[in-house]
Formats: sequence, C-alpha cells, structure tokens
Amino acid sequence: MSNSIYPWQESSWQQLQLLRQRMPHAILFHGAAGIGKSDFIERFAQGLLCEAVLPDGHACGQCASCGWFSQQNHPDYRRVRPEALEDEPAEGEEGDGEVKKTAKSTKAPSKEIKIEQIRNLADFMNISTHRQGLRVVVLYPAEALNMPASNALLKTLEEPPPGTVFLLASNSLDRLLPTILSRCRKFALPMPSHAEALAWLKTQGVPDADSWLREQGGAPLAAMAQAEVGNRDDLEVLLQLLAHPSVEGALKVADKLQKVPLSAQVSWLQRWLYDVFSYKLAGNIRYYPRYQKELASLAGKIHVIRLLAAIKGANERRATADHPLSPKLFLEDMLLEYAACCA
Repeated sequence: MSNSIYPWQESSWQQLQLLRQRMPHAILFHGAAGIGKSDFIERFAQGLLCEAVLPDGHACGQCASCGWFSQQNHPDYRRVRPEALEDEPAEGEEGDGEVKKTAKSTKAPSKEIKIEQIRNLADFMNISTHRQGLRVVVLYPAEALNMPASNALLKTLEEPPPGTVFLLASNSLDRLLPTILSRCRKFALPMPSHAEALAWLKTQGVPDADSWLREQGGAPLAAMAQAEVGNRDDLEVLLQLLAHPSVEGALKVADKLQKVPLSAQVSWLQRWLYDVFSYKLAGNIRYYPRYQKELASLAGKIHVIRLLAAIKGANERRATADHPLSPKLFLEDMLLEYAACCA
C-alpha cells in the first residue's frame, strides 16, 4: 500500500491528527476485521517518524526516515504481531487466512503474540532514539496477546518509557484485559458504508463485488481477499446444506469439507444464522440475499428459542475451531446440531 489511506478512513485520519499535539503514550485502534486498521496505524506510525511530515499528517515519503520505514529497517520502529502473520503476504493481514506450512516446517507458526516478543522490546526502549525523535511500537491484533504477553505489556504501559508511542489494533475489545484497555486511549475506526466499500472494490477490479462484500459483512479488505482466492465452491456446498438441512446431507458435507478451515466454516454458519434471525425479527438479510427464499422459509418454521440456542452453539464452537481433535467429527457435530435445530 502507498502512503495514502483508504477512502473511508479520511475523516478518521483528520480526527486522529488532533491527538498529535498531546500524544497519548498508547492508542488502541478498534473496529471490525477487514477494514484496514493495520494499514492505517502503520501509515500513522510512518507519519510520526517522518522528518518532514506534511501538513495533513501524512509522511513525506522522501526523507531518510521514510526511506528506512519503507525498507522495514527504521531504527526507532518495531512491529509486533504473531508468527503466523509474519509468514503471510502483506495484503489481507487482518483476515483469517490459513497459514501454509513449508516443507521444512515441523509445526504451524504461532497465532499468538508471545511474552518473548514483548520482552524483546526492552533493549529497543532503553536506548536513545536515532535522531532524538519518537520511538514507535505497532502491535496487532492485540487480542492475539497470550496471558503472559498481556501481563508483560501491561507493565510497560503502566510505566511507559519517555518518547515512546504504542499503537495497537484490535478486532475485538472484549478479548483484551480490562487493565490494558484502561491504559490506552481508544480510537474507533468505523466500517465504511456499503456504497463506499462497493465503489472501492470496483475500482480494484473485484468481480461480483457486491456478493463478496455482503458475505464478508461489509468489510472491503476481507471481501477482496476472499475474491482473490476465487473459489466459492466450498461455501456453496455448506450453504446448500444450510438451506435444505438433513441428517444425511450433514454427514456427506462434513466428509467433503473436512479439509476446509473450520474457523471459516463456523463463520459461514454464524452469518447464516444471523440472517435467519434477522429475517425472522425484521425481514432483513445481510449476508446471503441470494438465498432469500430459503432463509424466509427457515425463519418461518424455526422457533426463536431453538434459533437462539443454535446461535449460542455456533459462537461457542468458534472458540475451539482452530484446535479440534478431529475436523470431521467437529463438522459432523456442528451440522447435525443445526439439522436437529431446523427439524
């Protein structure tokens, strides 16, 4: 990404500049996944380090500091994120993409931010800055901090080193320690309007942009990342079962989709159940409007108590989807439970 920010972030960028005169030691940017939070805070970090910052707060892109930043070797900048994200391309960092193992790897890269990564900041924060400017630490997603890392970061935030700014990003504030939340200035990054996100996706040449955008809950970067994969076949297999639930179908689909990332499949089910619930209450469909007929039929048949139980069950499964004992059994249990709910 260039020094520019996304179109839907312009007003947030202008609002953020008001903080520069009395810069907090830690800012926590929060909002939905897939809207560009990590790009936004890295652009802000570059602006804080720039030696000839522009009047609008953007980095000049020409000074020595900007040169170091673009080459990812600025002496006064550190980025902390899980190993799993370090092994992925820069685009789509906020998504839930499956991490590919190399032939030499013995285990999947960690999806957590570990205490060693926080401890490694100690030397960085205890030496003088390169040109007597700020020292900037970017950390995301903050909910990836495991408990030891969270406690280590908390100690640093309680006694922040002078001249150091922490920029954190989170998709889910309720997964962070209240004590960390209390030590940060919170800054909300809103979801773009559907029209604004759709217009941007079309400028990026994304085919069938409206469907991708709806299926990703209006998050444009998540929609683009999914569109680039270009395969909706697995999603359609699951949606066909959800539209026409049966025990036999549940077993067949679980067998067919057992190698598809479970976290993605649970998310698809959660969105489907949201649409059923939303249609039942208000006649609205957010994620899968092309299945309006089937969603309306289910909404008319299913009892609201059963529907709420199914939503609760899907939410609980999301927490364990990354570490199942058996993907096939996990799917069978999830889909059979859904089929029973709709019976």
